[in-house]
Amino acid sequence: MAGTGDAHLRPAEDALLRVENLVVEFKSGRKQTVHAVTDISLDVLPGETLGLVGESGCGKSTTGKAIMQLPSPTSGTVLFDGDDLAAKDGKELRQVRTQLQMIFQDPISSLNPRRTITQIVGEPLKIWKRGSDSERSAKVDEVLEAVGVDPAAAASRRPHEFSGGQCQRISIARAVVTDPKLIICDEPVSALDVSVQAQVLNLLEDMKARYGLTMVFIAHDLAVVKNISDRIAVMYLGKMCEIGTPDSLFARPAHPYTRALISAIPHPDPNVPLDHTWRLEGDLPSPLNPPTGCRFRTRCPMAQDICTTVEPQMTPVSDGAPGHYVACHFPLAETPVEFAAIQAAGV
Repeated sequence: MAGTGDAHLRPAEDALLRVENLVVEFKSGRKQTVHAVTDISLDVLPGETLGLVGESGCGKSTTGKAIMQLPSPTSGTVLFDGDDLAAKDGKELRQVRTQLQMIFQDPISSLNPRRTITQIVGEPLKIWKRGSDSERSAKVDEVLEAVGVDPAAAASRRPHEFSGGQCQRISIARAVVTDPKLIICDEPVSALDVSVQAQVLNLLEDMKARYGLTMVFIAHDLAVVKNISDRIAVMYLGKMCEIGTPDSLFARPAHPYTRALISAIPHPDPNVPLDHTWRLEGDLPSPLNPPTGCRFRTRCPMAQDICTTVEPQMTPVSDGAPGHYVACHFPLAETPVEFAAIQAAGV
């Protein structure tokens, strides 16, 4: 169940990115507070891809932007390569951002419509005075070729002359041109056709290997995240629910919400019967007034009195793979009898 804690964090000296007790809140027009992200912790090792998933409104994109300090979090620490980004500002923070890049969800609106593609991709190098004009031009050509865009055609063309998939390739080129250590991918394939999604995912894997990247991959599609991630973290209403390797998470989900997300993945075979056992009922609670205790309790078929008053903490899944943690008072992997009873009841 949606909870808190940092038992799942690995040694700080091993992590390229370490987020501790991150809180992001916004003031609404009615003098209320939107609790977008509440006390979450995560880490990413060098060369690793962390998948961050959850339904719309769970706070995953806000988490990615808070890591980039866009905007700065309300509280908590964001350690990138040992430096606390929350303690930096001005030129010092901008300097760090050359090593911490972001790929946005909408590939077309994230590109300046008044500039050519080579100008867009080369602008970071020009701003930071990386190399001579000829060296910058060669670097732009290199990254454009790496993402499958013809540099000669890009020299005079603007974003509106390219398709959505091509624009996302250009966004990837812009992100890697400064040789960053970490890239945050904010739902980079959700606005693309299914066939183009596969091409962009394969491209991200190729670029990760070619440039030695570490990635945080944000998405609402568990099937997509499974194929690209080394670890998957599940969020619900601003809280962390479960984290583990894709194989462990899919083989034996310990959290009722994770189980519901997996059961909702479409199956390509129309003859396979639909699994309605873990279909979620009700609406997502408002982040203006989230439920007490476990935030998932209002939609959870296993909720009991303790879930109303006590917030669950991240704990290891006793019969799960190493590194598999869940925030739940009644994790499925530890209560097979209850799980079977709920299935039999058809809840």
